[in-house]
Parts: sequence; C-alpha cells; structure tokens
Amino acid sequence: NIKGGIFKLSGIVITKPIFIKGESYPVLDANNSKTDLITIQSDSVVLDGIKLINVQKSYTSDNAAIKIVEAKGVEIRNIKTENCFFGLYLKEASYSVIKDNIIIGNKQNETSSGNGIHLWKSNHITISNNTIFHHRDGIYFEFVKNSKIYSNISKRNLRYGLHFMFSDSCTYKYNLFWKNGAGVAVMYSKSVLMNKNIFKENWGSASYGLLLKDIKDSRIDHNKFINNTIGILAEGSNRVIIEYNNFERNGWGMKMLGNCVDNIVKNNNFISNSFDLSTNSMESYNIYESNYWSNYKGYDLNKDGIGDVPYYPVSLFSVIVQTSSPAMILMHSLFINVLEISEKIFPSLIPKKVIDLKPRMSKVND
Repeated sequence: NIKGGIFKLSGIVITKPIFIKGESYPVLDANNSKTDLITIQSDSVVLDGIKLINVQKSYTSDNAAIKIVEAKGVEIRNIKTENCFFGLYLKEASYSVIKDNIIIGNKQNETSSGNGIHLWKSNHITISNNTIFHHRDGIYFEFVKNSKIYSNISKRNLRYGLHFMFSDSCTYKYNLFWKNGAGVAVMYSKSVLMNKNIFKENWGSASYGLLLKDIKDSRIDHNKFINNTIGILAEGSNRVIIEYNNFERNGWGMKMLGNCVDNIVKNNNFISNSFDLSTNSMESYNIYESNYWSNYKGYDLNKDGIGDVPYYPVSLFSVIVQTSSPAMILMHSLFINVLEISEKIFPSLIPKKVIDLKPRMSKVND
C-alpha cells in the first residue's frame, strides 16, 4: 500500500505481478518530466486509488501517466490523472480492464494534448465507468480487436470523444459523448456495435455526433442524437443497420453521402431537426423504411399507423444548401416555403429514390 502524500518521481517500471493500492489518494508528481510516469511490463498488475499528475508533452514520444506494454491481465481502477500528455496508454496489451478512473487533460490544443485513453494494437480490453475530458481524443482505438467501451463520460475533448481506426469487432454502449469537437468517429473498421449511447451538443462548423468513414457490417441502434450539428455523417459505409435511434433538434439528422451502399435506416425517430436527411447524389442504394418524421404531413385513412403517402426526407432546401451553403440565410423564409410546396407537387430536384414508403404517423417506442 502507498499512504497519502505527494511523491515527486517518474520513470517507474513494473516488471513483475503486483497489487498497488493507494490510501487517501497519494499523488505521484512527474514534475513535468518528459517520460512515462509508470510503465507496466508485467502481466497481472493492479493499480488502485492513486493520483498521477504533470507528465510533460513531447513531440517525439507519447508520454503517459500509465503505459501498459505487451502485458495482459492488467487492471487500472480508481486512478486520477491531471495535466498529463496521455492519460492511460496501452500498447499491444490484452485481456485487461480500465475502469472507474477520472482522466483530465490540459486542453491547450491538439498538438500539445494527447489522448485520455489510448489503445494501439490491443485486444480484449474493457473500458468502463471512466470520465475523460480536456484531452485531444477522449478514447482512441487503433488496430484494436474484440474490446468493449461502456458507461463512460467523454466530454469537452478537443477533437473526438471516441475515435476508432482500423478496429474491428468492438462494442461501445451506454456512453455519453457531450460537447466534444465532434462526438465519435468510426473509421476503416467493421463489425462495430454502437448501442444505447447519447451524442449531445457536439456542435461546430464541421462537427457531428457520429462520423462513419469507410465502415461496414455494423449496427447502430437505440442511441440518442441531440443538438449536434449533424447527427450521423456517413461516407463510404456499407451494410450498416441504423435502427431505433432518436434524432432530435440537430442541424442535420443524418447526412448519407452517395457512396454509401446497402445501409438500412429503419424504425428511427426524426424530430425537430432543421434537416432530417441530406445527400450529395440523386441516386440511392440504401433503404429508408418505417421511420417517424416530425415534418411528415401525410394522412392515414385506414388507421394502421402508417402514412398513406410516401415521404421524401430530403427537402428541396437541403439540396440547395448542399450546393450553396450561403443559402442557409433564407431558412424559414416565405420564398423557400413556396419552393418546398411546389417541389412536393411536381418533384424534379430532390432525389426521388430517397424515399420512405412506410412513414410512421407516431413516434417509435421500442
């Protein structure tokens, strides 16, 4: 056990199994040293109840409060980090747990801030119940397999709350991504499950709740996208099921670019978004079915809960804004309202293949 107090040190290397428990949160102060504070190179190590501070940034190495290298069976819990370049860094680690930690960066700029929890070439890692803020990315995965991220709060990070790169067969659920530069980016990955997360107030000129970039065979369900610039931005993504999500009060509920194929958007609620859906193509190779659209003005004569008139979720004004963003100043103007009505009567400019043939008359309750 380590008793309470402040200890100025760095460069600690753990090379054998050990359980280190802090009493009253002893503070390990790296004193702005340009090296890792603790490096774990052994299996079966547990760190519990310690505060680590002041690991200096470096442009040549990823200095971290705790770095785990080629180890398995490691558990990091009840740790606090403050003003550290990287918080927790896992390199070729496996079968380890990161839980119940508070990780606070310095939030200066992207070049001088590392990631809160950073994984490289690791597998079977569980990250749960952590709070991460003021880092570059809250949580970063690169070449990670079969890992889980759940019940974390990732907020006010400079770039992404969560960032996936080349990481397959992973799951993230029950997380809150709030007021980050952008919420989550899932890139060049497959078989990712995104379930019961909240993407909220990720707002800015180039921000979104969730970016899908060249992903495939994945599932997004039971999430809430609230007050983001864009709820979901999908580019080059295929065979993704997007179901039972709420898109509420976003600038764009969803942007599905023309190079997305064989995606299913079904049983979602699109409520009070400035634009429910936008695309950059007149063609569509995706399915939109049985969604609730608060802007839908159709009728239901047989009272089966399904609108009798198909719904075209891409509005004329969203097409105009897609080609000329300064046109946004005309939003809610009488001129645009007249154009929208004309387009519904004689559609010619909106993509006719982007259509929900079975729009719901009331919200989806799963």
